[in-house]
Amino acid sequence: MGDEQDAAHIIGVTGATGAVGGRVARRLARRGASQRLVVRDLNRAPELAGASAAMAVYEDPAAFERAVRGADTLFLVSAGEDPERVQHHIGAVDAAIAAGVTRIVYLSFLAAGPAATFTFARDHFFTEAHIRSTDVAHTFLRPSLYLDLVPRWADESGLIRGPAGQGRVAWVSRDDIADVATTVLLGGREHDGRTYDITGPEAVTLGQTVDRLSALTGKPLRYLPETWEEALESRRRVGAPEWAVEGWASSYAAIARGELDVVSPAVSDLTGHPPQSIEGFIRRNPSACAHIHA
Repeated sequence: MGDEQDAAHIIGVTGATGAVGGRVARRLARRGASQRLVVRDLNRAPELAGASAAMAVYEDPAAFERAVRGADTLFLVSAGEDPERVQHHIGAVDAAIAAGVTRIVYLSFLAAGPAATFTFARDHFFTEAHIRSTDVAHTFLRPSLYLDLVPRWADESGLIRGPAGQGRVAWVSRDDIADVATTVLLGGREHDGRTYDITGPEAVTLGQTVDRLSALTGKPLRYLPETWEEALESRRRVGAPEWAVEGWASSYAAIARGELDVVSPAVSDLTGHPPQSIEGFIRRNPSACAHIHA
């Protein structure tokens, strides 16, 4: 009976062609888990042992319900930023429950709240609230800003600009996030109802971040603080819609206001290894700043 129950246990993984979902899918495959990979394009679905793939998008609840039918656990990676993102999430959650999913592990964001400075973090709060309003078992993973993306905040001259002031953030690698997610997805029901902040080992300012990246890579990174209005104006020049402009600038503003000055033991506690530092990340990714001209 136990073997039959294990064989019937299928984990649905969304975002399996993306940076976090793909990492989680590969880790689950190495652990022998049965998976249903929910992707937008079947041609891009990774070929992994124990995995099948189904095509669906959050915007189409009927297709999403068909895609996850048979899975009992769902790893729900948040959709890309969009004015309708919360409604897309709600549709996917309701479709998953209608399909028989009994447990959702949702990739949220640190300091998610209805009045969070980072406007996109508000979407995560309202998604969490909807999941809580259902009877489905759930776990919320709230990572900090991605360490992997910090080098790409810099332009080709190595300049990072934004209204982060002297605020601090504990950048976290996507590998560590994937390790935590894998542990939770394969773990027992002790994770139900839990919210885990997922951060790096220390909180640092943007100035300290670029100094360390410069020292490690030999690239001329520097940080230029901006006012809120300067940040909005610099982003508007690229023609982005206003909601995207505000979202970009507000990520820096959340740092300045101390909302991301959080250091959590979750990576160590749940995975048994320490989270990657800036130094550890560059050792593993020596070309991270290759776009910056020395």
